Amino acid sequence: MKKENTKKGFGRRDFFKMLTVGGIGAAMLPTASRLGFASTPKSSEKPKTNVDEALAYPRVESSMPGKYPAKVVKVVDETSYTDRKVNKDAAYKMIAEGMVALTGAATLSEAWLQFVQPGERIGLKLNPIGGTLLSTSHEVVESVIEQLKEAGISFNDIIIWDRREFQLHEAGFTPERYPGIKIAGTECKDAEGSFYDSEGKLYSESRIDKDWYYWAEAEMEYDAYTLPYMVNSGEYSYFTKILTQEVDKVINIPILKNAGATVTLCLKNLGFGVISNTSRLHKDLWNETIAQVCAFPPVRDKVVLNIADGILGCYQGGPGANPQFILPYHTILLGTDAVAVDRVGYDIVIDKRIEKGVQQQDTEAGKTFMRMAKGYGLGESEIEKIDLQTLNLT
Repeated sequence: MKKENTKKGFGRRDFFKMLTVGGIGAAMLPTASRLGFASTPKSSEKPKTNVDEALAYPRVESSMPGKYPAKVVKVVDETSYTDRKVNKDAAYKMIAEGMVALTGAATLSEAWLQFVQPGERIGLKLNPIGGTLLSTSHEVVESVIEQLKEAGISFNDIIIWDRREFQLHEAGFTPERYPGIKIAGTECKDAEGSFYDSEGKLYSESRIDKDWYYWAEAEMEYDAYTLPYMVNSGEYSYFTKILTQEVDKVINIPILKNAGATVTLCLKNLGFGVISNTSRLHKDLWNETIAQVCAFPPVRDKVVLNIADGILGCYQGGPGANPQFILPYHTILLGTDAVAVDRVGYDIVIDKRIEKGVQQQDTEAGKTFMRMAKGYGLGESEIEKIDLQTLNLT
């Protein structure tokens, strides 16, 4: 039997308050003071979850931290962002050089073929919540697609995806720009902008997999306006069918951004990006959700590579997009170990926050979800144990 919870409402007024964080993309994201890393729950007892069920599944060869545990390649090119735009040639070269350095392969195609094979369905997990201001850049995505094609991967086997299909479209990820490539999201609308079909049912309900779920003893009720952005309420967050059924491998391509005094990078892009009903998890289970969702087989066993887009990023105001805090890091981070990539990215963002006077010093609280992820066997969170290779291309 599950414990009865006191339900807390979440309505249209709350939704519009959250819009000020950074647009629709950040509407379901909390302010820094509400995040698990920024506040201490009133009770020391955390809500129960079903993470033990995830950990009971046997690991496979591709399971996180992947082929190159505790290894990160950092590629820096000062020409990658000039004249207020990303340099496509530089982005392509940064990824190419990073892939060869990560794998030690003789050629770029051989490097890619360590992770994917022709005939496999490859999902590119992006982060488009910053719209045209700060989403995974087209130049990085196009470079990845071109290199996959050169390695023998068909366009028909590539899916560009994220949680919300319409956010991908708003950020410019459309069939017109990416012909032959499927673009999909869990939460979706029809051509008229409605979330509901002619029978009054959410289109998104057909895109969640009720055989795979993250259960947590926490609930939040949503009004009619907010529910389509959550898909369902209750104690269950269901995994998207895009991940569980439509792809064989995932290449995770997040943005180098802050979330309060920590980062929203590889693990966050997965933890909160592949399940439904997430608002209920922010208050007391922010860190836990990021680490625990990644411990489930659909994530743990399918995400074979992380390419963190830090050509343009932010140090404050994230995970939304606030122009005054956006700046070029001129950096791409590559690794199979999502925890290690996050740890390296964390130092980049926190150093910038300290430099800009946003915070005075680093804190251990900001690394909580990385330590948790390490505890679940997903990767390395201690910077001293990470093999960091830096390539300066300029």
